[in-house]
Amino acid sequence: MVLETERLELIPLTPRQLKLWICDIAVLEKELNCFYEAEAMEGFFLEIVKQQYEIAIKNSDSYLWHSFFLLVRKDDRIVVGSAGFKGIPNKNGEVEIGYGLGEKFEHNGYMTEAVKEMCEWALKQNSVINVIAETDLEGLASQNILKRCGFKKYEEGETLWWIL
Repeated sequence: MVLETERLELIPLTPRQLKLWICDIAVLEKELNCFYEAEAMEGFFLEIVKQQYEIAIKNSDSYLWHSFFLLVRKDDRIVVGSAGFKGIPNKNGEVEIGYGLGEKFEHNGYMTEAVKEMCEWALKQNSVINVIAETDLEGLASQNILKRCGFKKYEEGETLWWIL
């Protein structure tokens, strides 16, 4: 399954491909016929991907909820970012989305396209009623993406919570 927007292919990584993303991006690029130029696989982001990989291999029947989708620009096969869900939908039918973009690809509408498409897909799943997201108080770009995708702010504290 690959999701598509006007300019992007959203390619969900299998657990094996998640491992390649962590350990051998060159092999993953060859397998997916793409060129990775999104956020660097280091620090906090790398730790998140490793955690999700461990969960995905233990939950192969629901790995899409634990994996990442690479955002591949159609015209040149450049990976501009990634997005994913932070686990299976909870008992209230909520699933949380997270996303990141390579810095040089910001402010081009790519993430708005991707988040809209991923939310549409999620809301078609029987177990999903709402998609939620968390942003930093200062994360205006991320907040604007969510607003453009129809999310509404529903909780404010140390961070902001949004719901679609």
